[in-house]
Amino acid sequence: MKRILMLAAAVGWILAATVARAEDPVKVDPAHYKVEFENETVRVLRIHYGPGEKSVMHSHPQAIAVFLTDHNNKMTYPDGRSEVMKGNAGEVMVTPGGDHLPENIGDKPMELILVELKPQPAAK
Repeated sequence: MKRILMLAAAVGWILAATVARAEDPVKVDPAHYKVEFENETVRVLRIHYGPGEKSVMHSHPQAIAVFLTDHNNKMTYPDGRSEVMKGNAGEVMVTPGGDHLPENIGDKPMELILVELKPQPAAK
């Protein structure tokens, strides 16, 4: 019986992780994420966090981030590890796709534009 309960718990954890992976930040955190533009190749998000604000675990595809303000944020990942990222307004970077929970640990608002790259069908 104990073995069955452990197996059920493991399956539940895997299913929960799979569901969390698919979470769209615009749906789960509309206070911080706004769609500015979308077509078949990209989705452009405006992201704004006040000082000390944080999101929920969500996912993005590979994207290009354009920081409109200086930033001091912490990213926490599903495995529990985290990293602090600091940068300046005007900085542009490629961000890999994946799950994370962002938090503005700075004392000023943080704003950026995120251009999410949608997967393209293979050429025939």
